Amino acid sequence: MSDFNIISDVGEALVRLLREGLVPEIIPNTEGIGVCHPSDRGDITLGICLYDVRRNTTIMDTDRISIGTKQQRMPSTFLDLYYMITAYSSSDIKFRSLEEAKIIGRTIQVLEGTSVLRGSIFGKPFSELQYEPRIELLDMETEEKTRIWNTPDQPYRLSLFYKVHPVELVSEKITGITRVRETDITVGQIPRSGE
Repeated sequence: MSDFNIISDVGEALVRLLREGLVPEIIPNTEGIGVCHPSDRGDITLGICLYDVRRNTTIMDTDRISIGTKQQRMPSTFLDLYYMITAYSSSDIKFRSLEEAKIIGRTIQVLEGTSVLRGSIFGKPFSELQYEPRIELLDMETEEKTRIWNTPDQPYRLSLFYKVHPVELVSEKITGITRVRETDITVGQIPRSGE
């Protein structure tokens, strides 16, 4: 079962996917792609920033999961994870915009080509989920994008916005149950009114 690490596992899966698709043809080395905040990116050329986590409203799991004969696990919580992916070229200013556009274009190709985080590709954390998380490019207005960017002293840079959903966060709460062992049935006749 997936635990609280699933949120970081999704970030790592996105990094791995983009490294496989962009290195070395577009970005020279794997260290150039990573999870970071725009104001603290270091030497990263393609930054992935988790900017929001919300409850998924399409899956409402209310069923407890039996663990053996004496315990049940409370239902999982399903989440939507929101990512901003930004290209940071260090090229000469004359070529910077073109290089960033190339990085963005290849990023879209890679994420559209692998739009589901399958356990067969990304390993155990994803193979144990009830639903395979999907990667979806969001259609947003520029004003909303710049509001999310919200990095003081840095102008907005061309960024992609993606949602990964549903992501299952398994409950750690386990309750004990007791099974019915015997029943007591009394058979009788109900008296009629007036008797």
